[in-house]
Amino acid sequence: MKIVEMESDSIDEADRRLLELLQEDAGRSNQDLAAAAHLSAPTSLRRVRRLHQLGLIERVVAILQPERLAALLGHGLTAIVEVTLDRQGADLQDAFEARVAPDPAVQQCYRVSPGPDFILVVHCADMPAYLALAQRLFTSDANVRNVKAFFSTRRAKFAPQLPIRR
Repeated sequence: MKIVEMESDSIDEADRRLLELLQEDAGRSNQDLAAAAHLSAPTSLRRVRRLHQLGLIERVVAILQPERLAALLGHGLTAIVEVTLDRQGADLQDAFEARVAPDPAVQQCYRVSPGPDFILVVHCADMPAYLALAQRLFTSDANVRNVKAFFSTRRAKFAPQLPIRR
């Protein structure tokens, strides 16, 4: 997808309404979206396409309900992992990020400061799968100094929406 250069003031109130509505439920029909945004269906469709072109909408995904999925697949294991590198040069941070981010078990990867260099949110089938992940991503890297994992016992909230209104 080609991302168009834009200025921060190049979206208006209607675009903001569309972004908020799409974050709530991107699966609604264009007619329903247009009605909720108080726009005509063609205008809504044109604006949403433009928001994609501008790169404001990165992708559209389905958010799965973990408790219902667990009944079918098993609970799985979610861990929040702090990683501290031995050396923190920009090229070394880029290299670590490039190695862990593509791994399908890594759901989120953040560079943070102060404290550890990275916070990862990972999801694995079980503890043996987590141990394999840790071996693959952390132990085999001579530049990883410290890894601290916290295992989720319950997800109380998950909200991917970004605030739109100022």
